[in-house]
Amino acid sequence: MAAAAQASLLGRIAVSAKLITQEQLLTALREQDRLGPSKRLGDILLKLGYVSQAQLDWLLRAQVTMLERQRQAEAEAQRQAQAQQQQAMSERDAIATASPATPPRPSGDRMLDRILSKAIQIHASDVHVHTGLPVQMRVSGRLLKSNSPPLEPAQAEALVMEILTEHERADFVAHNDLDFAYFLPGVGRFRGNVYRQRKGIDAVFRPIPLEPPTLEQLGMPSSLARLTGFHQGLVLVTGPAGCGKSSTLAALINLINEDRPDHIITVEDPIEFMHRSKTCVVNQRQVRKHTGSFAAALRAALREDPDVIAIGELRDLETISLAITAAETGHLVLGTLHTNDAARTINRILDAYPPDQQSQIRAMISESLRAIVSQRLVPTVDGSRRVPALEILLVNIAVSNLIREERVFQLRSVMQTGRNAGMCLFDDSLLDLVRAGTISKETARKYCEDPKLFA
Repeated sequence: MAAAAQASLLGRIAVSAKLITQEQLLTALREQDRLGPSKRLGDILLKLGYVSQAQLDWLLRAQVTMLERQRQAEAEAQRQAQAQQQQAMSERDAIATASPATPPRPSGDRMLDRILSKAIQIHASDVHVHTGLPVQMRVSGRLLKSNSPPLEPAQAEALVMEILTEHERADFVAHNDLDFAYFLPGVGRFRGNVYRQRKGIDAVFRPIPLEPPTLEQLGMPSSLARLTGFHQGLVLVTGPAGCGKSSTLAALINLINEDRPDHIITVEDPIEFMHRSKTCVVNQRQVRKHTGSFAAALRAALREDPDVIAIGELRDLETISLAITAAETGHLVLGTLHTNDAARTINRILDAYPPDQQSQIRAMISESLRAIVSQRLVPTVDGSRRVPALEILLVNIAVSNLIREERVFQLRSVMQTGRNAGMCLFDDSLLDLVRAGTISKETARKYCEDPKLFA
């Protein structure tokens, strides 16, 4: 894993120094995938004639320097985090001493904490707390009931309300639903949503690793690292709920954070993966906690000198409009959308605008869009895990012309012919997984666009 990360770093340094192009890096990475991880990227670049020996020596020295800077930045961030944690503990102790109220039970003693700890142990992707039902957990895409008795309305409410802060409880009472993040020391972080329904109060929790994932850990191709080489434009990660969009976005942010001396601002609801400042300065803002809305945070971000803006979700017209404006004004904007493929993503953005504005927006998107990665998680043959199937659109001159000329329906043919450039259709990704024996034909037919491909 460390070797793969260093190889990715060397490639991005080479592109940043303009020794090679993005296309040459992609070719070298494909060659490395073919030869195996033991073959070093630098040797491949030299063999392909993309760099000279002197240039490779310089790249290796630059890589060592960058890695040392990263280690120093991580050590400094860790020292700062420890100092902040000590200060926070001192403040909590002071508040507890001054307050006559009975303190809550410590983390780990609460029933919900024990449930969440169990979810981490069995690698559950979600925990469901529903009034009138036993606690349920989603494992490998399947929702499994526990042996616990059904929750009475008062039990479900007490289970969830005990872990909320006073501010979060007030917010929930006011709106009857709430997105929040919960940290369980020694166990992990969780993204939570609590809502009121006909029978009572329900909640769903999703475990979040303490460290941002890598593309390799997510099962993503290493060639996606090229998306972090853009310094301006719009990169979108799309797919249905629960398909891993946030994890992919976090992996891309982490790559930028490791390689570029930039300013990253994230706007999320709630904050999921925690990013320590490494070579970048990273500021993370949570909607309704640090800012009023996604749109308000984006308007403010344009005056906060960011290089990279990451948006947890493009939810409405104002947020979409501000994201496109930021991409046009020299920022790299990363975001997610709940769409299933590249063509639907572009149409979803256009449909958010009134008809009389769509021609202008079409031209803006054709200039600012850099890539769309659509993903879904599909179960493996043995059902023990889920793997990503991808559709990748990389915007070139042909794609820009199709968007501008209202011929988005022809994108599939461009992606079919652009496979050597790194593009991929979702069905082709499924076909590769079937040929590798990772998923079954039956699974591919269930998720594909064209069932005839798997006859």
